Amino acid sequence: MSKIVTIVGARPQFVKAAVVSKALNNAGIAETIIHTGQHYDYNMSSIFWDELGIPAPEKNLEVGSGNHGTQTGFMMQKLEEYILSSKTPPRALMVYGDTNSTLAGSLVAAKLNIPVIHVEAGLRSHNREMPEEINRVVTDHVSNLLFCSSEESIKELNREGITEGVHVVGDVMHDALLTFSEKAEEMFTLRDIIPGVHGEFVLATIHRPSNTDQAENLKAILQAFGEIEKTIVWPVHPRNKATITNLDIPDNLVLTDPVSYFKMMILLGNCSLVITDSGGLQKEAYWMKKRCITVRNETEWVETLSGGWNTLTGADTSKILAAVVKDPETNWKPLYGDGKAANQITKIIKEELF
Repeated sequence: MSKIVTIVGARPQFVKAAVVSKALNNAGIAETIIHTGQHYDYNMSSIFWDELGIPAPEKNLEVGSGNHGTQTGFMMQKLEEYILSSKTPPRALMVYGDTNSTLAGSLVAAKLNIPVIHVEAGLRSHNREMPEEINRVVTDHVSNLLFCSSEESIKELNREGITEGVHVVGDVMHDALLTFSEKAEEMFTLRDIIPGVHGEFVLATIHRPSNTDQAENLKAILQAFGEIEKTIVWPVHPRNKATITNLDIPDNLVLTDPVSYFKMMILLGNCSLVITDSGGLQKEAYWMKKRCITVRNETEWVETLSGGWNTLTGADTSKILAAVVKDPETNWKPLYGDGKAANQITKIIKEELF
């Protein structure tokens, strides 16, 4: 029986796969999940499978960390070996977002003439210094079915001449938020996650190399944090822990280990403000009706900027502090679909490929 092979490797992809895999299963479409091992820390990987109830991956490539070329090349080698050794070629290969796992999967499938399905297609930051931008552009240009979160993504693809197989379905992360938020509240309380924190707090996630590997940018962000008159809770990515803890940490900054998706939802639901350089958290903050400060100079999620719900500041202390005291200028309105993107994706896959 032909099947979909799904490639995941980083925590946001596990969340997205959780809702899409369920929809595929409900529609009778066979799926095999391959975990590249791009995120290999327990709190960054395995715990996600446990919480979200994702079917166990058939194979873990155990790639681990490494330079972009090394990591991507190793993934491609292992994925190609897996596909060529399969008794029946996959009907299609599905990838999510913009990671090295996404690029490796899409290139291997394209070279083997296997249709590529890209969930979260058409995003553009227009910053080619971001590795993610290269990954998403290349993936879109070799994909056969491109599922977009909004009309803006359609416009971006049209500018690049990509018009075939393109569909606006909404955002599967919205599906996940609606699906799992109640379960998260049943499992955890705020005290379970940050027992020593009381009153209002700001949720921060800073992980991009442009902020964490450049000392001036990281110091500027930490300086802003120190001048914010609230506790700031920052779950720290493993690759950044040593760098951050060697600097002067403001007294109001609480550093924690990485948290699971469910715990992050609890933190997000209880915080008063989000400061991040993550793409996904910008959307989740918006859906939770939390104001967001994005310490980047651009965003793929341009719709969130409308009305001041999301503000771009870069790693600029004064701009961050100015944004902290601002309020949204407009009422909240729905963005990125109705929370049923996974069902729409599955319906189109069944019509187009099966």
